[in-house]
Amino acid sequence: MNNFLQSEHDQPHPSRTREILRKHPEIGKLMTRNPYTALIIVFVLLFQTAMVFALHFYDAAWWVGLIAAWCIGAFASHTSFVLIHEATHNLILKNRTANKILGIMADMPNVLPSSVGFRSYHIKHHAHQGDHDLDADMASHWEARLVGNSAIGKSLWLLFFPMFQLMRPPRLKMAFWDNWMPINVVACLGYGFLVGYLFGTVGLVYLLGSFTFSVGLHPLGGRWVQEHYLVEGEQETYSYYGPLNFLALNVGYHNEHHDFPAIPWSNLPKVRAIAPEYYDTLVYHTSWTRLWLRFIFDKKLSLYSRAERTVAGKLAAN
Repeated sequence: MNNFLQSEHDQPHPSRTREILRKHPEIGKLMTRNPYTALIIVFVLLFQTAMVFALHFYDAAWWVGLIAAWCIGAFASHTSFVLIHEATHNLILKNRTANKILGIMADMPNVLPSSVGFRSYHIKHHAHQGDHDLDADMASHWEARLVGNSAIGKSLWLLFFPMFQLMRPPRLKMAFWDNWMPINVVACLGYGFLVGYLFGTVGLVYLLGSFTFSVGLHPLGGRWVQEHYLVEGEQETYSYYGPLNFLALNVGYHNEHHDFPAIPWSNLPKVRAIAPEYYDTLVYHTSWTRLWLRFIFDKKLSLYSRAERTVAGKLAAN
């Protein structure tokens, strides 16, 4: 495959949302906020700080910090990304500014700032799924050609996934700057500086390793493939129903989330329970690890395994 699947239709979510709400209006009551999510943000921040302190206290070598990042920190960092996602949709508190602050707090143990930038492009992803000019979740053409479909190429892409994402915004036809970005940068880099100053290099190795593994060359990397890669026919969005949803705050319920982005993580399983006829009939995943390995080694899958809206598809959305 040397191009994205060309779709002349609108994305599947708006029409399905309307249909589900007509049939199950009670789902509207699930559209609320979960202020207790703020406590999870504080817990993850304290947990990562405690891990850094423990590594310093036991005078751990840098490679021990890297192993700890793979085995433990990646899961905490992945949860922080889900928390940033909740803040982006303003699903924690009613006040928009408060959600931005909470998103930055969740981002601090990642050291490399991403919360405000994510907020800038993620809402566009929902509104313009598959529009290459507006959807930063899609790879750039040069990126897809560079990576190809080899196991080595895809493994390296997963390893350096954050760097590739940083190179996507310039192609987007949208404003990317936000006045909150300097605050995000100062908060994250400031936290990283304090970790390095108080606890040494091993702490930074652990935090940066946690960040890197949580989004790429790790079984958790299967989550990024799970959401929109065309693994079965032309279905554009997939959910994951597996045990890691407990740690990942139900982020696997991705069809449900795209259908109802105003519903917080704690209520997403209820959507499937109320309307199983819409979700159990879709292809879904039960293992991120299995999908991660399939993506790496299956030559039929590449960064081009995504649906792209044609001009007709964009017009159908309007």
